[in-house]
Amino acid sequence: MTTNGGGTLLALDGISKYYGSFKANDQINFAIQAGEIHALLGENGAGKSTLVKMLYGSLQPDEGRILWQGKPVHISNPAEARALGVGMVFQHFSLFDALTVAENIALAMPKDQKLSDIAKRLEAVSKEYGLPLKADARIHDLSVGERQRVEIVRCLLQEPKLLILDEPTSVLTPQESEDLFKVLRRLSSEGTAILYISHKLAEVQALCQNATILRHGKVVGECVPAEETPLSLAKMMVGDDIHEIAPRATTSDGAEVILQVSDLTADGLTGFETSLKHINFGVRMGEVAGIAGIAGNGQSELFAVLSGERTSAPDMVKINGEPVGHLSILQRRKKGAMFVSEERLGHAAVPEMSLSDNVVLTRHGLEKDLQTGPFIRHGTAKRLKDKIAQMFDVRKGNDDPTAMSLSGGNLQKFVLGREVMAGAKLVIVNQPTWGVDAGSAAQLRQNLIDLAAAGAAILVISQDLDELFEISDRLATMAEGELSDFVPTSQTNRNEVGLKMTGAFVPAEGASA
Repeated sequence: MTTNGGGTLLALDGISKYYGSFKANDQINFAIQAGEIHALLGENGAGKSTLVKMLYGSLQPDEGRILWQGKPVHISNPAEARALGVGMVFQHFSLFDALTVAENIALAMPKDQKLSDIAKRLEAVSKEYGLPLKADARIHDLSVGERQRVEIVRCLLQEPKLLILDEPTSVLTPQESEDLFKVLRRLSSEGTAILYISHKLAEVQALCQNATILRHGKVVGECVPAEETPLSLAKMMVGDDIHEIAPRATTSDGAEVILQVSDLTADGLTGFETSLKHINFGVRMGEVAGIAGIAGNGQSELFAVLSGERTSAPDMVKINGEPVGHLSILQRRKKGAMFVSEERLGHAAVPEMSLSDNVVLTRHGLEKDLQTGPFIRHGTAKRLKDKIAQMFDVRKGNDDPTAMSLSGGNLQKFVLGREVMAGAKLVIVNQPTWGVDAGSAAQLRQNLIDLAAAGAAILVISQDLDELFEISDRLATMAEGELSDFVPTSQTNRNEVGLKMTGAFVPAEGASA
């Protein structure tokens, strides 16, 4: 293992956390040196989130010790963690949209500090580290990349000795990711330790000196990422061979256009939504079309209009040549279109309901034997649930568990299976593998490729460029509610797409299929 020679800052000695009989963390031991960039890797449910929440004081360990600079410490809450020198940037931002940058940062600072002083410091520190921010800018006016800067600068103002980052590049362009890496390397050179959590294994290789791998709550290995490959790291995380995506020949040229979007325009319903501006494209039978973009640039609004959650003028959206912009979600499903939303719990599935009841939510009106008059046939719902679980390898703790009891990857497989099991002609998926471990992600991507090979038209909206380049036949980019032309994936690259994510493109005009 390589180190920066700064001495051990943090050590975990036999840390365990239990939820009843379930061991979220089981006798965890590892150490981080001052100035070290250390990766914490593991699939969903491996115990990473539980572990870092204990380091940040949000949870308390049931067994073991946390040693800070060689001395045992008890971190009762996040305020104590910050006072100790632990800063954390969460995967999902904890910012108030209606407040200014300075006001958001002030919420995490000691109460005796004046807002004007905080504003001056944050602008100075953000400029010094190449993360420029304006103290009086309101959060809802900032790009996602700029919001990430606010989270990081808020931590830097607390002068942390240990900075914990959870999936920090999931909402950044490739160029913004490189800028972040420069900041992290500088912090490392100044003696700040960084605990880095990411599913993007190539960036872990490029950035991190050491890695600790968790599986089922236990440490199963340590390594130097630069001496591994993304595949070998993934195998350590999952514990068996990762499914490698099987390539297929693209046969969609000249095929029938299943989805046609024409001059789609829609105003944002709230001050925090993105308006859609004259969007034009088509998706053909047998192809996977991908849309890239940073979160908050209109992708969710586009999904809402395409799925029928929000209606439009009839001719703006057509399925198989038929205007459907004015139709409901169920009416569009009856025409062979299926939809998988970004948020698994609460949007795609009701957390407290069983899987069989969640089947009913989107299959009612489509399955002949699912209901008799107004009454649901629960036996049919359970047989459909079993069929989905078998076809898509959904692993569950009992026969018909609640949706919230499944891991993220298994719930996503269930949601996708529920949508496509009836031979969908069109599948629109928003963030198909968001927060899903490497093994489940590979399987989900293969499922989408197989659906296209079987003749379905697939539209994938994703922030994961690696994913889009792996499965898409054609690729477009969305920025500020506008959409670029689709180009063959083989004729573009990550840097070009990253530049387009900033809005550097001419929006597509007319049909693009």
